[in-house]
Amino acid sequence: MGLLMARMTYLEAGRRALIEEMRRDAAVWALGEDLGRGGVFGQYRGLQEMFGAARIADTPISEACILGAAVGAAMTGTRPVVEMRFSDFALCAVDELVNQAAKARYMFGGQTRVPLVVREPVGMWRSSAAQHSQSLEAWYAHVPGLVVVCPATPADALGLMKSAIRSDDPVVFMEHKNLWALEGELPEGEHLVEIGRAETVRAGRDVTLVTWSAMRHTCLASAEALAGEGIEAEVIDLRALWPWDRDAVLASVERTRRLVVAHEAVAVAGFGAEVAATVAEALHHRLKAPVRRLGAPRIPIAYAPPLEDEVRVRAEQIATTVRAMCMPAPAG
Repeated sequence: MGLLMARMTYLEAGRRALIEEMRRDAAVWALGEDLGRGGVFGQYRGLQEMFGAARIADTPISEACILGAAVGAAMTGTRPVVEMRFSDFALCAVDELVNQAAKARYMFGGQTRVPLVVREPVGMWRSSAAQHSQSLEAWYAHVPGLVVVCPATPADALGLMKSAIRSDDPVVFMEHKNLWALEGELPEGEHLVEIGRAETVRAGRDVTLVTWSAMRHTCLASAEALAGEGIEAEVIDLRALWPWDRDAVLASVERTRRLVVAHEAVAVAGFGAEVAATVAEALHHRLKAPVRRLGAPRIPIAYAPPLEDEVRVRAEQIATTVRAMCMPAPAG
């Protein structure tokens, strides 16, 4: 890793990653609705002028058509980057992703692979309501053959996107819409982040907070508040849900002996359950308190901001949970 360069937003970091990979490898291209106009959030601004319409390709308004074409193109030797606009819309192409892209390597006995990246903007974002605000990462983590990535910082948006494009497996790349404007330092020169390696964002001795995507920043805020009370929380950002860094999580909980998993997605059947079950199975005899999961209730996300806020997992909610876990057991 080189010297740090000027700050860049999460959105621009993803754009830079695509530019660098398209310059490095002529097989990399992108397709989706309105890419020539820059994409719905501006992730592709200026790229069609830079690379031409054949490599930054506008498509019809059909997610199934877009992803189906990309799967075929990947199987014949190119590396498509597929823009789904919203993760909710990608459900229109779930057969192409789950039954075709994810299974092709196995079904053809390893004779072909499907090296594509499916960009799915996720999460709550300024009153986008129930059809534009979902976090569906657990769905994809459940599917054999898919890689699932959830960057939370500009540096990870850059490094994980580059690694995803170079992967020979289909990658679901979930970018949180509420992070587009987040600024951060990016390393100079080539920057790759290994898919499946978590980052320990903050060290602590009393409890492990495991999270991913935008909830990383909420957990950090909670950890800072708890530190003022003498409770040191270790914050681990998984960065990828499949493969996920079991070793990093187990090593941390082995030391802290407490675990809270926090995510924006609905708690019921969320990926937090996988993390919680893994830790409970391996370390139940070491835990000082039961594992806790924090996620959204199983209700649609409202348009009204006050109702939307009721669905969010907030820093104070995490802190309250940790305080209860760290209280001394009553005497007797």
